[in-house]
Formats: sequence, structure tokens, C-alpha cells
Amino acid sequence: MRDFENPDRWDKVALHYEKTAHPFTARFAETALAQVPLNARSRVLDVAAGTGALTLAAARTGAQVLAIDFSPAMVARIAAAGLSNVDAKVMDGQALALPNESFDAVFSIFGVIMFPDWRKGLAEMARVTRPGGRGVVATWQEQGAATFLLLGQIRRKLFPERETRAMPEGVKALGDPEGFNRELVAAGYRDCRIEQVVFDYELDIVMLDDPDTVFGISPDWADLNDADKAAVISEARRMAGDRSVLPIPSTALIAVAQR
Repeated sequence: MRDFENPDRWDKVALHYEKTAHPFTARFAETALAQVPLNARSRVLDVAAGTGALTLAAARTGAQVLAIDFSPAMVARIAAAGLSNVDAKVMDGQALALPNESFDAVFSIFGVIMFPDWRKGLAEMARVTRPGGRGVVATWQEQGAATFLLLGQIRRKLFPERETRAMPEGVKALGDPEGFNRELVAAGYRDCRIEQVVFDYELDIVMLDDPDTVFGISPDWADLNDADKAAVISEARRMAGDRSVLPIPSTALIAVAQR
């Protein structure tokens, strides 16, 4: 089992994720949400919800939101918000224990792309979307985003002889708009619109004083020794120069499709 397929790993990094990744992925989630009209009568599903970037934004529309993730710790962070129109459950997105055609909108923001069987994940999303409803999926392009992207760049420079872990198959397969469209249609969706979205992840250089918070989510950080980690931190500081914030441009594709 690869690290990103293990719920225990995500349990361990849930607090790091909420602090560092959540605010950034929320920007993409809000962009996705803006493309789907929701109201208090809408039923929304957030697949592989993480700490709830999309869920919390959707809840502000008044919609009834179900957030599911295979990591109990991630689900607990969503539940801790205590919102009356949000339900959070531990569930496998590749086998949703939910009725057919039961949601007006089904989202997965950088979630289903990580699944071992991401095609099954897409098909499950389509299955539970009502006819005329929307499915929305976000995926990264290139080699990921934010501190994953930065760490990969630094590792390739400092340790070119070492292999950097490849992105999950779903990220590679859906990173091409034509392939993305084809897979959504195969899953059961139609009339796909795919938009490229770029936001800068702004790394506060002060956070490098606690590098596990910055890089701890990545398995490429965990396998470095102390000297290697010190070299990575030094290179990140060099890249920032005299700036207090290091911008890391991160590119995603956001697809909106009809059921």
C-alpha cells in the first residue's frame, strides 16, 4: 500500500493538513463552488473531503452537505466545526454506501484523484448524482502543488540521483483536459467544462522554523535524514532571498460535468 492510500497516514497529518493545505485548497474549492448554483434545498456530497475546504464553503450557501473521507481524523476535523447542515462520515469513496441519484451536486477537490481505483471513484460520484445534477472534480497538473511541488523541485536539485515519488496515477491521467473529459464521460457524466486555474501558494518563510508543518504531509520529506532536511530548508530560504513569503504557482484543472 502506498502512503497516500493509507488512512493511518492521513490521520497522522490531519492537523498539519488543516493548518497548511486547507487554506490553500479552499481557494480552488471556492472557484469550483462558484460554478454550481446551490441553495438551502440542495443536497451536496463532498468525496474525500479532507478537513472540509469544500464542505465548509458549500455549507455557507445553506445547502445540506455530507462530507465523506476514509480518514477518521480528517472527518473529526470537519465534525468539530459543529455545523447543523453538515454531516461527516468515514466512508470509502470507491464504494459509497449511498443511494443512487441522491445528490444535486457531488464534488471531489483533489480527492478522488488519489484513489487506487480512481475510475471507480468517478463512477461512484456519477452514480449518486441525480439526473441533471452536477459532478465537479479538481485535479493537479504537473507534479502536484504548494509545498509538494516545492519539495520536489528542491529534491531534484539537491539529490538528482534519488527518485522522487511519482504522483498518483489518477493525477497523471486526469492532468490532460482531453483525457479528463474522456474519463468523466466514461464514468457517466456529460457536457464537461474544464477550466485551468492557477493560484500561488504563499509560503511564509517563518514557517520553515517548523519544517514538519510545511513538508510533513509529503512522504518525500519523511525519508530524508536530518542533514538532508537541513539542506532542503537552506535551499528554500535561498530561493526566497530577502522576501518574507515565497510564492509557489500551483496549477489545477477543475471540471464541471452534468449527469
